[in-house]
Amino acid sequence: MPPTIAPLAHRVLPRCSVSPTLAAASSLSCSSSSFSSLASNAAAHGRAIHTSKQRPSPPMPASFDAAVTSTAQASTQAVGEQISAPSTPKKPSPLSVLPLSCILRSLMTTTVSSSPILLGPSMAIMTALAHSTNPLLNPDRNFVLRFFLKKTFYAQFCAGENEREVRHTIDGLKAIGFRGVILGYAKEVVLKDEEKKNLASFDAASRKEATAEEIRAWADGTLETVRLAATCDFVALKFSGAGLEALADLARQSPPSPALADAIDRICQLAVSRGVRLLFDAEQQAVQAGIDDWTMTYMRKYNTPERAVVFGTYQGYLKASGAVLSEHLRQAREGGFALGVKLVRGAYLGSDPRQLIHDTKEDTDVAYDGMAEALLRRQWMAPLTPDSGAFPAVSLVVASHNAASVERAQAILASGTAATTDVAFGQLQGMADEISCKLVLDAKSVQPATKQADACVQAYKYLVWGSTGECMKYLLRRAHENRDAVERTRSTRDAMVAEVLRRFKSVFGMA
Repeated sequence: MPPTIAPLAHRVLPRCSVSPTLAAASSLSCSSSSFSSLASNAAAHGRAIHTSKQRPSPPMPASFDAAVTSTAQASTQAVGEQISAPSTPKKPSPLSVLPLSCILRSLMTTTVSSSPILLGPSMAIMTALAHSTNPLLNPDRNFVLRFFLKKTFYAQFCAGENEREVRHTIDGLKAIGFRGVILGYAKEVVLKDEEKKNLASFDAASRKEATAEEIRAWADGTLETVRLAATCDFVALKFSGAGLEALADLARQSPPSPALADAIDRICQLAVSRGVRLLFDAEQQAVQAGIDDWTMTYMRKYNTPERAVVFGTYQGYLKASGAVLSEHLRQAREGGFALGVKLVRGAYLGSDPRQLIHDTKEDTDVAYDGMAEALLRRQWMAPLTPDSGAFPAVSLVVASHNAASVERAQAILASGTAATTDVAFGQLQGMADEISCKLVLDAKSVQPATKQADACVQAYKYLVWGSTGECMKYLLRRAHENRDAVERTRSTRDAMVAEVLRRFKSVFGMA
């Protein structure tokens, strides 16, 4: 192009809206018509432009035509791929699997639990309801109070008051995609400081009939819980629900009474026959050493070398948990049985002595994640105490509301480096639903009959059943747990708000 034309042509040539890879070819396709238009405009203004056919064109490189053709073909192919390539489907929201009623109820409870203004009065009311002997404050006797609690907090955390309600709740969870449930009978005792001191002077002979009734009621409720559970479900036991004599024996680290021992055996035998597994829950430190002794006794009796039926519970927030777990692993190795481990952070912050608990949350996180990794890899690593012997078989329940801990355990399983594959993940009903539902979706995304399916995440929900009055102490502990983990509660609240907004937008096609 002559020098007098080039600046003007630069201004006149149209800009083509194409990808950068099409720039060269596009400019060539535009140049012919643009130059003709340029010539006409220049002639109209009396400006001389040489267009003689005799004037030779500037020489073109021999490879120019091939380069233009190649560029155009590549650009056409790139555009074609952009048009034909399928768009990546948007990952569904984990909370999309929950009914709207659950989302709204969870939003209500987490809003109360994360509000400094609402939480104080709510805790005072819950404490009064859990410990009062006034019939007006007993939900089982006050119809209005029972109706309110059952439609709100009870519905959020509990399974039901009878077989029909419990089965309906369990069926609903399994329909969502949960592998199963961890079901517990709500009857329990949370001791006050004065009551802990009185256990040392407990006289069983003076209340034989009351003791027998306490054991019978606990045994009947727990046996019914095992019957409500299905194969591969778990049943959680709280020995404190068996009465004052059980608590006194636990505090003294004595064996269970003959009547209670017989009841525990009947529960274990029924669980074995139904393919149900038993989680012996941790409780307050005043009785925990006795619970550990009882747990190991029944592990020796009912666990096989490859698989656990009875599980103990280990609390990550206790400084001594690593040493206790290490000792139990050695006992399992020597006894030739698999150790059942339910790993939790801890739920008795309000009653356990502060000096027994890790100094910071970060210390608790490190201890919990370290124990989980050691058990998954079956290696004697911190915080376990060193040991040169073999690591026994382990069945593990990762019970955590901490997203980072759950993801770490999932990553170890997914990597194929885990030596322990009998693993379940569990969260409390009504809490950490954003984590639970993600576990469900992760499990659904795994193709059957693959290596990943062998280590597929098994997601469970922990919930209790019983009358509204019987569940009050359990509900109070849930309230304490939410109070002590405000940041996590706010995270769940924010997740629920986001899910409500997402569903609202989807109604109008904006999601």
